[in-house]
Amino acid sequence: MALDTFAARRTAESRAASKLSNRIRAGSGFASGPAAILGVLVFGGLLWAVAPESGSRIDTLRRLIEWAPALARGFALNVLISLGAVAIGTAIGVIVGALALSHSVAGRLARGLIQVFRNAPWLVLIYFTTYVFPFEFNLFGKILPFPDWLKVTLALALPASANIAEIFRGAIASTPSTQWDAARSLAFSRRQVLVLIVLPQCVRRMLPPWTNVYAIITMGTALSSLVGIHDLIDTAQIASSTVARSSFTVLTYVATLVIFFAYCYPVSRLTRWLERRVSIA
Repeated sequence: MALDTFAARRTAESRAASKLSNRIRAGSGFASGPAAILGVLVFGGLLWAVAPESGSRIDTLRRLIEWAPALARGFALNVLISLGAVAIGTAIGVIVGALALSHSVAGRLARGLIQVFRNAPWLVLIYFTTYVFPFEFNLFGKILPFPDWLKVTLALALPASANIAEIFRGAIASTPSTQWDAARSLAFSRRQVLVLIVLPQCVRRMLPPWTNVYAIITMGTALSSLVGIHDLIDTAQIASSTVARSSFTVLTYVATLVIFFAYCYPVSRLTRWLERRVSIA
């Protein structure tokens, strides 16, 4: 009886310590958010302060405000490309990840594709899809354009699919084998076990790394300016060459940095929050 009481007390103390640790981590995480934002702003302000003077600072700010709508439209294209790449990559990655679990020829091929696209340079993939794919398709007598931003989306979907396939494979592998055995003892097929029992558990485990992949793909969309896509970076280059002031150039690229940071940082915080939720569960 005394041993049971002692064990129950130790369990309660362990749970309390775990909750306290999670609260401390959450508090430190939220405290680091304003510090990171302040750090980016201070860094950008210092860069602008040391930039060679080429006109009034007020006039430079006014020029940036004039270009702000164009910069916003450019970044909207970055977001569109990232969302499309991750959506396509998720659909392909789940299928390839499921195939990679088997020991057949298809499984070996899927594992090979995962390794290839996980380690392939993104810029090479972007150049490949941009210059290999045609600019338009003739479908049933109708000419359908194939825009460059869609080609870049497909290029970024390839590494996204490879990473998501590996995430999916790891989530499946982390499921206890006893659940597979128990389901098969109830006459479930392998497909039914995967879809009805294992997949719902994998979704929760996949969410944190999936959001991390999305943040990385969003930052990778900056490469699209190298093939003529009018995204945020390309718009910043056009604005810089149009105004032709060194201080404006520095301010424009600082604003570009802040825009990417303001969008990707909440995604990284969401990743940390999901990791804590999954670890608690």
